[in-house]
Amino acid sequence: MPLPHLPPPRTAASPHPALEASGVVAGYGGHTILHGLDLTVKAGEICALLGANGAGKTTTLSLFLGFVQPRSGRVRVNGADPVADPTAARRQLAYIPENVALYEHLSARENVAYLLHLAGQPAGASAIDAALASAGLDAAAHRRRVSGFSKGMRQKVSIALALARKVPALLLDEPTSCLDPQATAEFNRLLGLLRAQGVAILMVTHDLLSAADVADRIGFIDGGRLIEEVAASGAERFDVRALHRRYAGQEAVQ
Repeated sequence: MPLPHLPPPRTAASPHPALEASGVVAGYGGHTILHGLDLTVKAGEICALLGANGAGKTTTLSLFLGFVQPRSGRVRVNGADPVADPTAARRQLAYIPENVALYEHLSARENVAYLLHLAGQPAGASAIDAALASAGLDAAAHRRRVSGFSKGMRQKVSIALALARKVPALLLDEPTSCLDPQATAEFNRLLGLLRAQGVAILMVTHDLLSAADVADRIGFIDGGRLIEEVAASGAERFDVRALHRRYAGQEAVQ
């Protein structure tokens, strides 16, 4: 499905990587979680980050959101420092958590309108409906309260918000957990549309099959370091069996 109503992200031509972490050491209190993390995601690229629980995946997302301050190293979101200038950094990205939080008593359209207002980017009903349609939400659901929405439908509302905001970077935390295969395939299709618009996408996940289906690069994080990255190549994209052996081996070490 094309996105005829929505222009590319306004910062697609930026000279900076959309997401950049270089030599980052960070953690919580006296506990260090990231030990020299190096990670870059460019415009129009999907990077999936896999690793055992506690390896540093969620902390990596928190770095870009400005929730964790690095003790050393460099973090940038489209050139903005999320610690020194969190407002500028957060304007450059959208974040979709594992469980999307929306205002239950509002409709899909009202949620997007209100959240756009809070972001300082108000939009009319026609533009919001175009974003919701591009995100794959059925027109009949635009005016329905989200209290009855499935996880997949809630994700579509969040993606519509990202489309309407025209952000250059998208962060995803376990986006396909609890989704059935059809909903996962639909979600990955939407990520492909965002990639085609030049959006940089960083997703942390345990879903190796979904990552292999949509990602351009898969990174394995262990002990707070990116220990290996594998890039898609050829018609088969990834050797999923080889990836599974590496991922299972990493889990066993933990």
